[in-house]
This record gives sequence, structure tokens and C-alpha cells, in this order.
Amino acid sequence: MTRTVVLGVGNVLEEDDGIGIYAAAYLNANYNFSDTLQIINGGVEGINLLNLFLENDRVIILDTINLDDEPGSIYNIPSSELSGYGLNSGGAHEVGVMQCLDMIELMGYPLPESNVIGIIPARITFYMGLSPELSEQFDIYIKTVINYIKTLDLEMVEKGEKRTLSEIIDTFKYPSHSTDENTGW
Repeated sequence: MTRTVVLGVGNVLEEDDGIGIYAAAYLNANYNFSDTLQIINGGVEGINLLNLFLENDRVIILDTINLDDEPGSIYNIPSSELSGYGLNSGGAHEVGVMQCLDMIELMGYPLPESNVIGIIPARITFYMGLSPELSEQFDIYIKTVINYIKTLDLEMVEKGEKRTLSEIIDTFKYPSHSTDENTGW
């Protein structure tokens, strides 16, 4: 049985850099997934996520990516091709997540299948929330992630009441109002 993790990484204190975290929270709040798929908020943990890469067969990373393209453009790039692309536009977790894969290889363990579903940020600055450009693209970003998950034949079912992006962002702005550690609901 293949174990798959969707890993949202980023920093919600740095505007568009938080989109991977918001996307993971949105998926957890609005969908139920099969037992072989787990959605995780990796935050800025970087190298501390090494065990996650060792213990799973496939890791799908949600993050911003620094390419010369319009803000909101979405890419699905195999991790093996990421060298030099600037995963997350140079954030603190960039080096750590990619170093996890390097360390696994150096230790002689098999690498998990992995890719980044990345989105070009408009701004990385001190602000909680997303830029208008990424807010407008959020639904398309989520659909891209969902469509990719479906190509892997993993089960997912929409929950009854939908939580909005705005509600998700508010759970990070006002964490004392949260009741569930995964979704904030």
C-alpha cells in the first residue's frame, strides 16, 4: 500500500509564502481522504521533516516557487528537477525540504516519489493573508492539487459545509478561536 503525504510548507507571516499552509488547511477542512493519504502542515520545519520523507512513498509539496513568470502561475515539478528553481523564493524552509531528499540519498535510503505543486508569488512580505493575485488563483491552485491527487487514484470526498479561504486564513490570524489542530474548526 503506497503512503502519500500532501505537505504544505511556508510561512503564514509572509503573505504569499503561506499559500502551501493555507492550501493544506483548506484541504483538511473541506475533504475527507483515504487512509493512505495524509495532509500535513509542515510550516517552516524544513530539515525537521526528514522522517516524513523516510516514512512515506510519495510526498507532494505545496509551496511558492521562484520562476520568471506571472504571479499566480502554477507548476507541477518533480523534485528531482528543482535544483536552482528556488523553491519558496528563498524562504527558511526551502533549503531544509530539499536537504531532506539529499540526506536520504546520502544515507542510502530509497527516495520517495516527490514533486512540488508550486505557485508564483506576487509578494513575500510581512503580512498575514494572500495578495489579491494569489487570492484570485487559490481555487485554481486547489483544483490543480485535487486533480493531481485524483490521477494517483486516491479517494477523497467533499465534506458537507465548505470553509472559505478567508475562514482558513482567519484561523491562523486568531488561533485561540481554533478547536481542531489540523483545520482550526
